[in-house]
Parts: sequence; C-alpha cells; structure tokens
Amino acid sequence: MTTLCRFLALSVLLVPVALRAEEPIRLQEQFTPGYQYHVSSKLTGTSTLSLPPDKDNPKGRSLEGTGDSAIDYDERILDPSKEDMQKTLRIYRRLEVQRTTGKDKMDSLLRPEVRRIVVTRANALKNGFSPDGPLTFQEIDLLRTDVFTPALTGLLPANPVRPGESWKATAEAEQELTDIDKLLGGSFDCRFESIVNFGGSKQARITLTGSVRGVDEFGPCRHEVDGFFYFDLGSKHLSYLTMRGTHFLLDKDGKETGKIEGTFTLSRRLDARPVELNDAALRGLVTEPNDDNTLLLFENAELGVRFLYSRRWHVNSVQAPQVTLDEARGTGNGLLLTVQPLKNTPAPEQFQAESEKFILEQKGKILGTQRPRPLAGKDSVQHFALEADMAGQHVLLDYYVIRQADGGATIAARLLPAAVSSLRPEVERIAKSMVITKK
Repeated sequence: MTTLCRFLALSVLLVPVALRAEEPIRLQEQFTPGYQYHVSSKLTGTSTLSLPPDKDNPKGRSLEGTGDSAIDYDERILDPSKEDMQKTLRIYRRLEVQRTTGKDKMDSLLRPEVRRIVVTRANALKNGFSPDGPLTFQEIDLLRTDVFTPALTGLLPANPVRPGESWKATAEAEQELTDIDKLLGGSFDCRFESIVNFGGSKQARITLTGSVRGVDEFGPCRHEVDGFFYFDLGSKHLSYLTMRGTHFLLDKDGKETGKIEGTFTLSRRLDARPVELNDAALRGLVTEPNDDNTLLLFENAELGVRFLYSRRWHVNSVQAPQVTLDEARGTGNGLLLTVQPLKNTPAPEQFQAESEKFILEQKGKILGTQRPRPLAGKDSVQHFALEADMAGQHVLLDYYVIRQADGGATIAARLLPAAVSSLRPEVERIAKSMVITKK
C-alpha cells in the first residue's frame, strides 16, 4: 500500500510537468532600440556558369568559381527614422571575402577606418554607409554579402507552437536569405523538432527546408535550402543558423544556365557590450543618410587618381587613362574622366576649342557658351560649359580641367535638361574632390 500510494502521489506530481511540456512556446525575439548582440558568420560556396558558344568553344563551356567569406561584428538596434524601416549600427571586427572565377582571384576587405557602419533596411532593400568616411563600391558590395539579422525574425512563428508543429517563413526572411528582388512562388518551411541542450542552455531546434523562385540581379532564379537553427529559450534569441543552399540561374524559359552551391553558418550571442556602441559613443553621431555621408570613394592606384561621387552614379568602365561614369538609372547622363601628365593637360581655352570643333564635326549645333573660369575656392579647377543640339537632342556639356602638382585631368559630362539641376552640382563635386595620387 505504501508503495502504491507513493506511486499514485508521484503520478499526480508528474502530470502538471507533462502538461507544461505540451504547452505551446512563444519563439519570438524583440529587436527594440538599444538591443545589442554579436554576430559571426561564414559562407563557403562553389559556382558553375554555362557560357554560350563562341568561335573558340562552339559547344559552349562552363566557368567554375569559388567563394568564401568570414564576418564578425557587434550590432546595436537604432531608432528608425521612418516607418517600415529598420536601422542598426555595426562595429565590424572582420569582413573578408575571397572569390575565384576561372583563373581570376579577388580578395576584398573592409578598411579599418570605415569599420563603423550604419545599416538600413526597407522594402527588402539594404543600404549602408559609414559615419566616419566614404565607402568604395567594392565595400558596399561586401556589405551585401551579409545577412540583416533583424529580418530573420521572419523564420520564427507568429504564434506559440509545440514540438512537431510547422509554419512558413515570411517573404521578408526568404528574400534576406536569398537576395531575391521579386518572389514569384514557393516557400521555406520551418518545423519545431525538439528542445535540446546546446551551448549550455535549453534551445528549440527548428528545421528549415524548401524552395522559392523569383528574379534577382542575375535574372530568373530558384533557391533551395536545407538546414536548421536554434532559438535560445532562456535569452529569447535566435542563436545559431546553418543551411546548405543552392541557387539555380535560369533563362527566360526556366532552363538552368548555372548553379551556385554553398554552406552558410551564423552564430549570435548577447554578451557583447563594446564601448563603441554605448550611449556616449552614439551621442552626436549622424546616423541618418545624407548627401555627404553616403558618398562613394573611387581610388585606383594604377591610374593614380582618387575622387568622390554620389550613389546616383555608376562606374561603367576603367580603361587607362580614362574612367566613365553613367547615371545609375540609365537615363543617358554620363561623364568621361581622363587622367594625364601635367604637360599633356590642355588649357581650358584649348579644351573648349577642341570640344566646339568636335560638336560641329558631329553635325551638332552650339546653342550657348559659358567661358572658362576657376571654381570658387578651388583655383586648380577650371570650368566651362556648352549648350548644344546633338542629333536633335538638347544637352548641356559640362567641362572641367584639373591641374595639380603630380598631374592633370579633364572631365566631360553630358547632361540632359531634366537632370541639369540635380546632376550638375554632383559633377562639380567630383571635380573638386579629385586628387592625383602619383606622377
């Protein structure tokens, strides 16, 4: 009887425990302003691209590539300035990417002087700038390789769940993990598998599988993923994610033209409290993007030139001794920059005469002239302009001549009337910021 009573009493005590184990668990992480954490991630991948036939390869050929990245940073959630925007401040400890395509190899690093980065995300688009100086286009491209952690909340269920239950990831999380610009179908499925001990704490283990299709910067595509992640039940944060992903490049008919395979691993911890992210460090720091802190830096040691330009421009080609830039929206506005020895740099009057002759040779008409003059506060830069009709189109041709101790340069910009008021000051900024870095 004593044994039976003890057994019955123990059974009564165990019932609430069993019921509690079956109670649904809320798996949610709150990214409120001031929230901080450390992120480490690694990506290793290979690519195969099918190239069309040419005279040397009538049957076509495949181009092989590899890529690796290692990223470490501390991050603090900032108060967003706009609705539907997320904003963070990062202190990068490491950001390295290595790429090999065929026989070409490229190593990319984030410069130490701009390791403090403000990252914004809105409408699935990420942007970043450093409050400490301009970034290069390559550094902007580096930042795109990283995952915006707050968007991963879309992997977590909206409602409390029990082990064994499933849900679908949000479109926001799917786009963040794939870089798809426009989703057209499919889904990533999440399943609460079990509660495990991991890293010294109880964590929910959740599998992540599925396939989505859409359009990215390369065109039509399909992504397949297979992995899992942990959610720390004590600290309420997504602590670890690993997945194997395959990115299929498709043609307009849905036929596979290339494939990128890789393994991505991300881990997070909440014990990071670096002084660079405390309230004192943020006091007075400009975290809103503006025309000055979002400038890009172009620097080419071989050409021996450095200058700043706005993100409305895209460096189209670099072929010594010239650099061409186009307006990123592809509206027909552009400029040609030529670097040359000082003795070969034309005087402004000579450059103007040569430009007028070229317009007339192209059957164009000169409608107006602005004579050469030095820029205010920048005597080393001379400016003149020509209004012309070229093939029936009214354009403003803006010219600059830069002369410095180590060399010279000329700029010839072609601006359409609708863009003159916005782009002309940006062309002047490029001219003013230019530095000849070698003889």
